Parts: sequence; structure tokens; C-alpha cells
Amino acid sequence: MKLCRCSHAGGISWGILEETTIALLAGPPFEKIERTGVSVPLAQARLLAPCEPSKILGVGLNYRAHAEEMKKPIPSRPLMFLKPLTAIVGPGEPIRLPLESCEVHHEAELAVVVARTMKRVSPAQAREGVLGFTCFNDVTARDIQRAEVQYTRAKGFDTFAPFGPVIETELDPKKQLVKALVNGEVRQLGNTSDMIFDVYELLSFVSRGMTLLPGDVLTTGTPPGVGPLAAGDVVEVSVEGVGVLRNPVLAEEDQASAAPLGRPAAG
Repeated sequence: MKLCRCSHAGGISWGILEETTIALLAGPPFEKIERTGVSVPLAQARLLAPCEPSKILGVGLNYRAHAEEMKKPIPSRPLMFLKPLTAIVGPGEPIRLPLESCEVHHEAELAVVVARTMKRVSPAQAREGVLGFTCFNDVTARDIQRAEVQYTRAKGFDTFAPFGPVIETELDPKKQLVKALVNGEVRQLGNTSDMIFDVYELLSFVSRGMTLLPGDVLTTGTPPGVGPLAAGDVVEVSVEGVGVLRNPVLAEEDQASAAPLGRPAAG
């Protein structure tokens, strides 16, 4: 099932994406998924970031090949960071290159969306608390990341957290292809089987330090091939079984003329 949030003539709603229509839901799908019986044509709706988290948690160097690419040792425990909610953009919305950086990189990732409150859970318990999975671009100002010990500023600029277009509820996250394409050219290609810590180990680890709430988003690291973005690019993050997240890239001074790109593919 592909859950989504969308803007349409009747407002903003949760829904289920079904080919060319969106079946609207009575409310958020965390407790239960309840259809209203009303559908809207996909052509008359705009897909939004598919949830509204209280926090976005990131994981660094969680693919063996990416750790090798960055010439860093394999972590003995997950390397965590936070991205601010002001960084969120949805499918088709522009990524804006900040004036403070001259080297902004794409990072294609599988992200997990939390369905229920989790505190000090085991990996097995974490599995039961997952709503589903989505595509995430952990956009990073690499020059700032190199210059500063903390990741906060490098990964926290406005528009540096695109995710969507849907939340896939039926996915085995342990062996899925993850890709990034820039202007149609494959830049990143990896498989979640290369993760050092799997999704449920990560959720368990995080829950021992902070409570996870329904709608929270955990990104799970990026495969090798990270690289620069330039104004005018179109970047796509593809996760097998989930869909394609597509965003245009603009220079910050161009933001006043920014307009959402056409509707992204959902599968």
C-alpha cells in the first residue's frame, strides 16, 4: 500500500495512491487506516512530503562501500545526527543551493517512517512499530561538513530534506536497490544489504536515547557515489519497491521564481 499526503481542492488529506487516483483517508494512518470512500484524480492533486515528523534522524556511514569511499573506518555503533523540520520539502519542490556552500551533494537513502511511540525497544519490537518506507535525499553541504566537526549546519539548510513521494507499507528493507540520478545519469547505486546496521537495529539504537513518535522519520545512510549538484539539475532518488523522488535544483537567489516540478513517479 502506498500512503501519501496530498493537496487538492478540498484541502490537505492523507490518502492511498492507486494508479491514477488517490483514495482519501479519514485521518492519519498511524492508529488505523480508514477510507472515506472519496477519491480524487491524481492529476488534480499535488503530492506533499508524505508525513509531518516531530524529528528527522539521520545515520552517517551506514553503507560499507560509502565508508570506504569517504576513507573512513567502519563505525562500531550508528553515527546519528538530526535534520531540522525547516529542511523538509516534498516531491517536485526545489532544492535551493545556499550561498554559504560551493559544494552541495546528493545522498540517496531509504527512510523509515515510525507508526507508534517507541522507547527502549528491541529490534524485533521496532519492526512492529514501522508504518513504512520512503525515499529520502540527505542533501549535504560537503565543504561545510569537512570544515566543521558537527553535521548540523552542513545537513540542516532549508530544503535539505526532500522525501516522498509515498510511504510504502509492504517492503522488506533488507535487500532493495537504492539509486540517485542527476539529469538522468546514474550517480549512486547500492543495495540495502550493504548496510552495517539494518533498519530495525537503527530504530532500537535510537529509541534508547530518545523517544520515537508516530510520523518520525529515520534515514538509513547512503550508498557510494555521492556527488555535487548544480543549479538547473534535476535529482532523482529511487528506492526499489517504493518509487522515485524527483526535485529540481536552484541557486538560492533564484528561489523567488521557484515552482514545483511536475508530479513525480510513484513506482
